[in-house]
Amino acid sequence: MDSGPSPHDSATRWLSEAEQCAWRTYLESSKLLMHQLEKDLQPFGLTNNDYEILVNLSESADKRLRMSDLAAATLQSKSRLSHQITRMENAGLVRRENCESDRRGLYAVLTEDGDRTMQQVAPHHVASVRRHFLDTMSSDQLAELRAALTPMTQELRGRRGKI
Repeated sequence: MDSGPSPHDSATRWLSEAEQCAWRTYLESSKLLMHQLEKDLQPFGLTNNDYEILVNLSESADKRLRMSDLAAATLQSKSRLSHQITRMENAGLVRRENCESDRRGLYAVLTEDGDRTMQQVAPHHVASVRRHFLDTMSSDQLAELRAALTPMTQELRGRRGKI
């Protein structure tokens, strides 16, 4: 039974020391940043996933999205999103509504409490993003970071449809 390529396969393009350092720095910084942003949302009773869903709903027409579109926007499986929405429903932040044009379809809808929560939390979240991410770099560094990450983001976005 083939278990895939061996770690000692001569065709493996091992990371150079510089590549390994860049990769591990990226991983560590991403994890640390997401951990800090999550920590800064905790006083509001929100997670990063909660906040991302609230943002997507607050920016959508009629403050509603089909569950399948919300799952795609947040890179969550439909099942995982359904559990997340149930928790957020219990907190009064969102509600589900049937889709009139498709009996099987459901919308996630931002409630008035969810909208108020967004308005309260957004300034704090933006301050957190500034403090822990934007303010740590110069405008030139931010432009370089964006230029460096854009090709990878576009390539991975293209693969999403193929998975």
